[in-house]
Formats: sequence, structure tokens, C-alpha cells
Amino acid sequence: MIEAVIVAFLVTAISSAMPLLLASLGESVGEQSGVLNIGIEGLLLAGAYVGFVVTHATGVFWWGLICSALAGVALNTLMMVFAVWFRSNQIVVGIGITLAGAGVTSMLFDRYFADTSPRLGAPGEWAPALLSGLPVIGPAIFSQHGIFWVSFGLVGLTSIWLHHTTPGLRLRAAGQSPVSLDSAGGNVTRVRSLAVLYAGACAGLGGAYLSMLSAGTFTPGMTHGLGFLAIVVAMLARDRMRWVLLISLAYGLCISAGTALQLGGAGLSTDVITMLPFIAVLIALVIARRRGSALPAALATAYVRGDR
Repeated sequence: MIEAVIVAFLVTAISSAMPLLLASLGESVGEQSGVLNIGIEGLLLAGAYVGFVVTHATGVFWWGLICSALAGVALNTLMMVFAVWFRSNQIVVGIGITLAGAGVTSMLFDRYFADTSPRLGAPGEWAPALLSGLPVIGPAIFSQHGIFWVSFGLVGLTSIWLHHTTPGLRLRAAGQSPVSLDSAGGNVTRVRSLAVLYAGACAGLGGAYLSMLSAGTFTPGMTHGLGFLAIVVAMLARDRMRWVLLISLAYGLCISAGTALQLGGAGLSTDVITMLPFIAVLIALVIARRRGSALPAALATAYVRGDR
């Protein structure tokens, strides 16, 4: 009995943490390049809807994941074109992406699935039976779908990219001092464009994880502000991907603990339990700000060649 409770606690924590991890990972890369994308909420919804629809139609989870990443890239092309290429206000473009993602997915769901509300089957395991049969950690961790392990791999690869490669150095320079990058022969527009597309792919995958694995279905507005929380996590972590991972896991544990308290008859309303992780993250943001955690100098600033 105790083992089953622990397994359920860990599974809930993981399913809550992974969408935030993927969205925050992409947003962190975008912010390091100087692009503040508050449209993550819309990207998550787009990825969630497309992943759900493709998986429901094909029965193949990997096709759903791939198409959800492409959906995130396609929608975030708006940020690339208008904010990076045409130098429009990044906040305004981000609001447009959020509204577009929420509105279009809600309209399509109401048109095609409102009457049936289908659910997806359980995905296949990606670990050997020997590992998935281990007590507690077997069913809780090693029975996860492959995207769980891919997400952890992306954290490591993104960290290496940002800190140990020349393209990563250029990306961070685009956020800290685009003038210096331009003077050194780098293309600020190209660097920021690639960062924006990567952020879109990560957010799309995060949305797919939410609908395909965490919930098993899609419902309009199912992100409930997760995209905005991802922006805060990215600001807290900055270019430290390990902090993106740790904060996301802490959020998942908070959600799981809140669910456990509610089921245990703690007398707390659902709204209060839902608020707790968000309040904790906001407090952490204030503390980090007071300690001087600086964001990229050129964040949310359009770069015009020749300006100094």
C-alpha cells in the first residue's frame, strides 16, 4: 500500500514537471539570445492539440511528439518574423501568439472533438522489463515514455551548446551585447531566429507531454498559466540548465504534494492548492532579483544594425 502511494506521488510529480521543464528550457534559450517570448502559453496549447490529434489519428506517440514540435516551430515563426526580422515589440507579438494558440485550438477542439472527448491509450514503456520491475523507481521512473528520457537529454545538450560551443557563445552574446557580436562578424538576426525556433520546438513538446502523457486528452485552456510560469523559471535559471531542471522538478513535487493533501482530507480548496506552486516560484523570483541575478542586457530589445 505504501509503495503504491509513493509510486503515485512520484508519477504525479514527473507528469507535472516535464511540460514545465521543456517549455522553460526553450524559453531560457530564447531569453539568452535577447528574445522575451510571453507567447509560451499559446505554443504549449498548439503543441498539446496537435500532439493529441496526430496520436489519436495514427496511434503512434512518436508521430504526435514530432508533429507537436513542428507545430511549436510553425507558430513561433510569428515571433521570428515580426519580433526578430521586422523588430516589432516582443511583448505585443507574444500576446498575439498566446491568443492565437488559445483561440485556434479551442475552436478546432469544439469543432471536431467536443461531442466525443476521446482519450489516448497508455504509451509503451521505453526501459527493459528488468528496470521497470524494480520496486518504487521501476514503475515511477523506468516505466516512463521515451520523451521523459529525451527531455533530460535535451537539458544536458542545451547546457553544452550554450557554454561549450562557439554557436552557444554567439547566442549568449546576442542577448548580452548584440553590438559586439555584430562587430565580430556574427549575424544577430540569424542567431536569434534559431533560438526562437528552438524555443518553439521545446514548447511544442511540452504541450504534447501535457496532453498525451500527463492528461491523456486535450481540453481547451488546459495549460492554466503554465506558459507564464515557464517564463519565470527561465528568468530564475537564466543560462543554467540544471536550475531549469531542479525548479521544474520542485514544481512537480509541489503539485503532487498538493494533490496528496487534497486527497488526504486536508480541507484545502482546489484553488488554494493550485496557487501554492506559483506563489513559491514568485517568491523565489523576488529573492533571486534581490541577490542580483541579472538578465541579459539586451533582453526584449530589438537590434538595429548601426545603433549604438
